[in-house]
Amino acid sequence: MHLKKSHLTYLISRYLPNSCPLHHIPFLFRGPKIPKAARIHTRQMAESSSAARPRILYGDAGPEPPFPLRMEGAVIAGFGRGSKELGIPTANLPVDDAVTPWIADARSGVYFGWASLALPQTHPDANNNNANADTSHDNTSTTPNTTTPAPEANTTTTTTTETETAVARFQIYPMVMSIGYNPFYKNRVRSAEVHVLRGFGADFYGAPMRLLILGFVRDEKDYSGLEALVEDIQIDCDVARQSLARPAWTPLQGVDGGAAGELDGSWLVR
Repeated sequence: MHLKKSHLTYLISRYLPNSCPLHHIPFLFRGPKIPKAARIHTRQMAESSSAARPRILYGDAGPEPPFPLRMEGAVIAGFGRGSKELGIPTANLPVDDAVTPWIADARSGVYFGWASLALPQTHPDANNNNANADTSHDNTSTTPNTTTPAPEANTTTTTTTETETAVARFQIYPMVMSIGYNPFYKNRVRSAEVHVLRGFGADFYGAPMRLLILGFVRDEKDYSGLEALVEDIQIDCDVARQSLARPAWTPLQGVDGGAAGELDGSWLVR
């Protein structure tokens, strides 16, 4: 049934109290339209609340189900924005439901946990005598890297060969990562971008990486500008560092820097 404007006005005046102004009634046939200024204001309010976010998540007893979650693969080239635009370099892993079944239903957003890397001997940050090394297993499962992606600005590129990988040992680092589409950049392909909370002297495309994901930080969201995005990522990093700096959240196998805790991180270095 189609109502003319005059009919709608009559119904409103007949059945609604006089104290209810007409401009408070949403236009039912097209839905309420939120002004652009109001949308921007709402987004800015959300961004201004970032500083008040808690820096330690979950209890001291350790990860809670469904965590920890596992993910692994060879580091691949991403969008090239991490270092160049954000000053926050990322290592990308392939998003493959066949290899990582849980990721198909994973909530898009930011996560934290531990990353282990088997850096090649030629990498300036390689440390094959690290306490994390499990010398009873050699990692020979990674396919040799045959192509070299373009390096990001001001970095040296190191690729991993089969021989180097065979003798490389895994080292454990704290990490924060995003799984999703990154609304700020309007990505059309879902990605897994890992920011290892440590500086490296060179890229490590092709290096084997394992992730032990221990918790969820926040949903992904859009931002009014690049500065607000960077600020939120920096808070994500702070949340990860502080949340992981507890015995039940730190691998007993030891991490980069020497700390050791109570968490079973054997999968990261096997």
